[in-house]
Amino acid sequence: MNWDEQLFSVLDDLEQQAESLYDVERDAEVADRSRAEYGAVTLASRLMACIDAEISLGVLGVGRMSGGVQRVAAGWLLLETAAGQWVVPFPAVTSVRGASPRAVPEVAWSPVTRLGLGSALRRLSEAGERCLVHRTDGSRLEGVVRRVGGDFAEVEVAPGWVELVPFAALAAVQSRP
Repeated sequence: MNWDEQLFSVLDDLEQQAESLYDVERDAEVADRSRAEYGAVTLASRLMACIDAEISLGVLGVGRMSGGVQRVAAGWLLLETAAGQWVVPFPAVTSVRGASPRAVPEVAWSPVTRLGLGSALRRLSEAGERCLVHRTDGSRLEGVVRRVGGDFAEVEVAPGWVELVPFAALAAVQSRP
């Protein structure tokens, strides 16, 4: 082997070493960016990818429930179970099993999904349906949602007997037609 070939061999070796170091550095950077970007994924965006799918939820004061995700909106979801439909606020959700590995970014959501928990409860109020209101402390209240304020619902348990339930104490509302 002459000196030209030896020099090119050394240069090739150095180039391969530099390429390897670059690949290691790039892989670390990609992994770091992936972790940082996943930090922006919300529970709502993960659940949005579960519409029409079966999942299992852990809910404060209720326990575990399984069913099909019918709707996801700002701060709540509608779950269809064998026992009926449940409006579940996200703060009451303690765990989710069976969720899609995907997420749907908020920019891809319909404008209707921006409606808050109050909107879902107002729909129940307008329908005049009897509901079972589950609180985060495990207690329940059966009645009709009559009016919905900014951060509470008014539930008529019996004629003349009304209870106010703050959204913060609400674990789930089960419609009982």
